[in-house]
Amino acid sequence: MKSLSDLIAKYDVQAPRYTSYPTVPHWKDSPTSDQWIAFVQKTLEAKNSNWSIYMHIPFCESLCTFCGCNTSITKNKKLGTDYVELLEKEALLYFDKVPQLLERPVENLHLGGGTPTFLSPADLERLLLPLLAKIKKSPHFEASIEVDPRRTTKEQLQTLRKMGFNRVSLGVQDLDANVQRLINRHQTFEQTERITTIARDLGYVSVNWDLIYGLPQQTLASIDETVRLTIQEMPDRIALYSFALVPWIKPQQRLFTDEDLPAGEAKRKLYERAREKLLEGGYLEVGMDHFALPTDALHTSQKEGRLHRNFMGYTDQRTDVMLGWGVSAISESPDCFHQNEKVLAQYQRQVLANEIPTLRGHVLTAEEGITRKQILELMTQWKTDFLDEKQKDQSKDLLAEMASEGLLEMTDKGIQVLEAGKPFLRNICMVFDPNIPQTSISKTSSEKARMFSRSI
Repeated sequence: MKSLSDLIAKYDVQAPRYTSYPTVPHWKDSPTSDQWIAFVQKTLEAKNSNWSIYMHIPFCESLCTFCGCNTSITKNKKLGTDYVELLEKEALLYFDKVPQLLERPVENLHLGGGTPTFLSPADLERLLLPLLAKIKKSPHFEASIEVDPRRTTKEQLQTLRKMGFNRVSLGVQDLDANVQRLINRHQTFEQTERITTIARDLGYVSVNWDLIYGLPQQTLASIDETVRLTIQEMPDRIALYSFALVPWIKPQQRLFTDEDLPAGEAKRKLYERAREKLLEGGYLEVGMDHFALPTDALHTSQKEGRLHRNFMGYTDQRTDVMLGWGVSAISESPDCFHQNEKVLAQYQRQVLANEIPTLRGHVLTAEEGITRKQILELMTQWKTDFLDEKQKDQSKDLLAEMASEGLLEMTDKGIQVLEAGKPFLRNICMVFDPNIPQTSISKTSSEKARMFSRSI
């Protein structure tokens, strides 16, 4: 059986993160705005259907050099006020075109970014109060927001809490001063601790911290200290993301050098050290790169087979339609993906012209729908069944090789990912992805054109 070092050397290739299937670079059958609206209408015709809302706030006051999100760097708060009007108008466009949205329950409302707390308390109220008055909230309704502890005030959290927000996710990344210098994110532990305490005192039922491993000049000692301080505060959930190096998409990632970055086995050791400390601290591993306390709904949903994964990461709530509003926001239905215009000025022009601001999307075939289900099962349950004998035959050589390496167990019915295979989950998913050449799943052949971040 190969050592972890040998396996990393073999499988550390470019790989999708599988927040969707097909992955965005493989979208091709793009719907028109009218076609997308028809898919939403069709899905919500079912009386027991439901939906969720994601709002993208792109503004940040400073640029974090690790970031791969669609952001707009500014300190001009008026831009936030103007942007609220665009979000309101886009929501009204949907309500006009899809009346079922006001009849079907909303399970979840999430604000992401960028920095959603770029918006003032008054702008948050102006955005959310009319929306919350219109929609039909599920009995299990949850509202959540991503916050930057450096830019978030008690007044903002109070305003959100009064409007029913009950979950908050804090961007932390790393608490080491030298790492923060290289990623241009100067954030003290005290700032993070303060917002965590305020949120809990206000009655937020779940606090999440986002951490990243593989950042420039991160060491085992520095990640030990970050995790120690994290466990000291005991957030209910922790996302421990792998740093995605994609400088061909995000040029700011060239502000540090390749020599600054832990890679391959050194990078994986950072994750394993953090994982070890988190498990010792009482957390349970949930899916890929996520941890939760035993009392958290994320862990409960995994035990009950309800864990879901979408463009916002892992969630304990799955809805029939997720509508993404705002610049670059992505929506999904059972049969279709849809992404808004990514350029703010173009998004503004389309919304003000009373147009759904469609940039691109993908209409799934029946076969893609089945593959989507299989990859989702792997990402949330560590197992899946073969579609048919043809799929089993096509993948058996690669899967048999992975089985001989102790990464998975294979039966006539399907596969189960083993503990040793968890670091290579993205590679295992690639075996089931017909868009990925089988020769790209390991380094047994040359890598293709740059498209994804590395798998380790």
